[in-house]
Amino acid sequence: MQEADKVFVVGHRNPDSDSICSAIAYAELRRQQGLTGVTAARAGTINYQTQYVLDHLGVDVPKLLSDVHPRIKDVVTEKVISIHQSEPMSKAMELYHRHRIRILPVVDDTGKAKGLLLLKQATEFFLVPTEPEKMRRIRASISSIQCCLGATAQHLSNSEQLEELDLHVGARREASFSRWVEGIIPEKTILITGDRPGIQRLAVAAGIRLLIISGGASVDEELLALASENNVSILVSHYDTANCVWLTRMATPVGLLAEADFLVVKPNDLLEDLRLKLIHGKQSGAIVCSADGRVEGIATKSHLLKKSPVKLILVDHNELAQAVPGAEKVEIIEVIDHHRLGNFHTDLPIKFINQPLGSTCSLVSTLYQQAGIEPEKKIAGLLLAGLLSDTVILKSPTTTEIDRKLVPWLEEISGLDHQEFGSQLFAAGSPMASGTPVRKLIFTDFKEYGVGDYLLGLGQVEVVNFHSFYQRQNELMAELLKIQKEKNYELAALLVTDIVLENSLLLTAGPSELPLIIGYPQESENIYRLKGVLSRKKQLVPHLLKVFKGL
Repeated sequence: MQEADKVFVVGHRNPDSDSICSAIAYAELRRQQGLTGVTAARAGTINYQTQYVLDHLGVDVPKLLSDVHPRIKDVVTEKVISIHQSEPMSKAMELYHRHRIRILPVVDDTGKAKGLLLLKQATEFFLVPTEPEKMRRIRASISSIQCCLGATAQHLSNSEQLEELDLHVGARREASFSRWVEGIIPEKTILITGDRPGIQRLAVAAGIRLLIISGGASVDEELLALASENNVSILVSHYDTANCVWLTRMATPVGLLAEADFLVVKPNDLLEDLRLKLIHGKQSGAIVCSADGRVEGIATKSHLLKKSPVKLILVDHNELAQAVPGAEKVEIIEVIDHHRLGNFHTDLPIKFINQPLGSTCSLVSTLYQQAGIEPEKKIAGLLLAGLLSDTVILKSPTTTEIDRKLVPWLEEISGLDHQEFGSQLFAAGSPMASGTPVRKLIFTDFKEYGVGDYLLGLGQVEVVNFHSFYQRQNELMAELLKIQKEKNYELAALLVTDIVLENSLLLTAGPSELPLIIGYPQESENIYRLKGVLSRKKQLVPHLLKVFKGL
């Protein structure tokens, strides 16, 4: 049975407080509305500010989704049906029929894979005509033959020994049979015959390896004594001769027919990798094995058609370039965002809510109100934190009247003062003065934007003054140049925002003509002064997109 759906509410990579807080709050809202299997998640490491918010409110850090690429374990969920390498082919055919499967993994005593047995391969072995000598040849033990026939042993000699024997039917008259016996290798011969005492006696006297008596006929004491003397094994089966022939041929251990060169995959392997191997390779399926080699399942081409049980609700973004890796491979069922629309598309209609508010937490707050559900105290605190963070305590030009009206409602439920709480979270959240490594600092709140053939990478960090930035500008510049080269960005930049003075500085690694086209006053080489700019989304990004569209 397919694994139950898992619905993850997740923000963008390099998540900020609005991304994390809106994911937790919206997941709780959808749970209260009856959506099952829903969990808040994150697509990256949380920043200092968000950690402060979660610690202050006593909320756990959401589950990390490093990627959501469909994996083999997501679609191979059936109980594995395997067969021991010593079992006869008759057992394999029974399993094929009972479970309606076409592939069997062959295992040893420890459950580790030893081979792969295909129904097509098995039927061809028994049904496709070959040379008579090959068709009559059997590799089996007498005990295995006895098991397949459901036979009663009258006399046994070395019954567990695996042997290569030739199968014959005693349907001749005694005279011709007597001459025929002289031309065989008795110790390599199995003879199946019915209630024909004369034939039985001649065969045992010749010292054949195994006599199978069909139809449940009785065996006299004289014949048993002769069998003991000549080391001839005798089995009596209730099946008729035709069925005895068929079942005896099915006594070959599956381990002898299984493909030893088989494809092995791990449960955590990517489904896409399996697709390439099965479509472009010769194998019909692969054995799914644990790290210690134990069989956990069989993966076939039909599994490639199964949907991943993972579904996503995206919050605070709507571009796949910003989403958790693998998002394009799974079903996205909702988007809750307040940013510009990217190149997002889906195969099916989905719930898509996009409003030009100051934060996604503001949007989620309105959804609580519309649903007539009051968020619990901690959730209200999270919604307030995300709102204050993204609107820079209501100072950002992205702040709307709706954002302002939501603040007293959230203050009342959470018991927090927005000015005091906002100052605390910004003081705790600035990585510039905390000694955060430069690469981590740049990527703490970093987003990519596509414009024509160009790709821009823009980070942002808030400070309470520019002193800490000037102390670190050289190492920040060196790292930006590395990032620009690694990611092939036309422009890599860091927006440093002073939330007290409500101004920003833009540190850039871009084309040589940037000073001529960027439209901001240049403070020094690679640094531009952006007076009154607080919002990357509403002020900086639209301006840069316009600039680079004109190139």
